[in-house]
Amino acid sequence: MSEQSADANYQGVWGNRIGFGKKAALLMIDFMQGYTTEGAPLFAPGVVTAVAESVELLATARQHGIAVVHTHIRYHRGHFADGGIWVKKAPVMKDMVEGNPLAAFCAEVLPQDDEVVITKQYASAFFGSSLAPMLHAQGIDTVVLAGCSTSGCIRATAVDAVQHGFRTIVVRECVGDRHPAPHEANLFDIDSKYGDVVSKQEAMSKFREQ
Repeated sequence: MSEQSADANYQGVWGNRIGFGKKAALLMIDFMQGYTTEGAPLFAPGVVTAVAESVELLATARQHGIAVVHTHIRYHRGHFADGGIWVKKAPVMKDMVEGNPLAAFCAEVLPQDDEVVITKQYASAFFGSSLAPMLHAQGIDTVVLAGCSTSGCIRATAVDAVQHGFRTIVVRECVGDRHPAPHEANLFDIDSKYGDVVSKQEAMSKFREQ
């Protein structure tokens, strides 16, 4: 049997487009300095690029009245019990405690005073949080994801977003990971099964239309 490309294998089975709905929100997922500080355990070169690309996306959302929600991760510094099994599997996440500079938001994309910040302990922004009911209460039907990492919190949030009934959009230039292979593999999978991966220009154009 000849070897098929992933695109050929998925064609006609996966990959339908869902598009934007009537009202979108921008979710800025975990843009914390641990991912952009060289030498830090979580440092991911792709996130450095994603932060820089997200500055314009965030500014456009704000200019056109798109709801913006930020997420970050926080654990109890002493025992990390709120991190459960995940912190045991990935002890590198123990940097995410209050007061650690690596847990601070990246300066280029700081939340504004009127923007909600969701504190989470696991990969998905929806797991154990009030995010879904808050968005539903505002009539939001589309979530646009920027942030990190593509193979971790972006993927988990995208899967949960569609399971909560949202049209899910991932902005290609505005998400990043520590290595290109998992980054590209997860973008392919998200675009095939859970939402649409779109360019930054397309996302900003849709923000202007909302």
